[in-house]
Amino acid sequence: MSRSIRTALLLALMTPVARAAAAQTIAITGGTVYPISGPRIDGGTVLIRDGIIVAVGRDVLVPTGATRIDATGRVVTPGFFAAASELGAALIGGAAAETREVQHDGDVNAAFNVGEGIDPAAVSIPVARLEGITTAVVTAAGSLLPGQAVLIDLNGDRVESMLVRSPVAMMADVSQGSKGAGGGSRAGALQRLRQILRDALEYAERRADFRKAQMQPLAAPAADLDALLPVLRGELPLYVTANRRSDIESALRLAREFKLRLIVRGGAEAWQVAPALAAAKVPVAIEPMTDIPSFDAPGARLDNGTILHDAGVMVLITHRGEDQMRDLRQSAGNAVRNGMSWDAALRAVTLDPARAFGVADRYGSLEAGRVANVVVWSGDPLELSSGAERVLIRGRDLPMTSRQTQLRERYRTLPPRY
Repeated sequence: MSRSIRTALLLALMTPVARAAAAQTIAITGGTVYPISGPRIDGGTVLIRDGIIVAVGRDVLVPTGATRIDATGRVVTPGFFAAASELGAALIGGAAAETREVQHDGDVNAAFNVGEGIDPAAVSIPVARLEGITTAVVTAAGSLLPGQAVLIDLNGDRVESMLVRSPVAMMADVSQGSKGAGGGSRAGALQRLRQILRDALEYAERRADFRKAQMQPLAAPAADLDALLPVLRGELPLYVTANRRSDIESALRLAREFKLRLIVRGGAEAWQVAPALAAAKVPVAIEPMTDIPSFDAPGARLDNGTILHDAGVMVLITHRGEDQMRDLRQSAGNAVRNGMSWDAALRAVTLDPARAFGVADRYGSLEAGRVANVVVWSGDPLELSSGAERVLIRGRDLPMTSRQTQLRERYRTLPPRY
């Protein structure tokens, strides 16, 4: 009898329990577990099998042979969700064009998808992982309609193995940054955006006429109009950069007119229209450390997130720039410092971004059936004195190393000088 046949017979004779034990099973035990979707569990266990969470609780039975991670005295949370990043598609924010793959020439690039520009070997990805970030929205950059954002997990040697959803949102800009696309005017930019959306609807109804050139010229190429149809059907959110109160109100009007799913990015003056945002059920992705007045947001303030949350707005916490990915948890901590509850701030970097981008059935919380993106922290994850000790993505316990840690170890002990 060949070895392969003997193995097949052995697997067939195994009991279901034995087969389960033979699967890749990890148990994180003894920690203070924050499922996010439910109350804190002291001395809890998170049981993972083949990259999926199968049980969370105090009395979870750990199968014989499971790999155990002792989290006693530690804090266990879902991996952090970066709601706005250029991870893998830009080396450093604002760096030379040679290091950035997030921007396409022109003001209307709805068909442009940033996903294929992601480099899985980018040095910024392990740095973000060491800060407990396991999932990220990678955004396109530019004015008016920069292109499509994608959602990735921060592990994998190929783009295909990292992608969670592509596209996950359509980017748009109605802030000061889009004035050039409207002939130097915000009003002109909005007029142009509205015409593009109208033309996309007409294109959808008259494809045959378009192919025969039997209709008037449209405001964008067919590929861009086609890419906007999922947005107009409500299948894909429009992720709009808007900071000034009037710009946010313009975005809300646009969403009502075309029945769009809207997410506001930036939102520095969103606190001024918090009731309207709450009524429209529009999430707002903020940078809690933004409080310096600018021409784009003269009314910026540090308690923006607190006012929004108290009004019933879903708040997503983001960070500043690709070179400051480590600031995501500091941003959440600053939101707490300025009045937001600790639970709300933690949810703003875990479950609420997953909800806003439509993946909360798989991401953002610790419960059965969710992807096993889990972080074990030395203490309070929103305190700078704490740090991530173990990071699991899709159930894989990843090495806590990056180019920065490697350089630190290389030069920790310098050769003697003669």
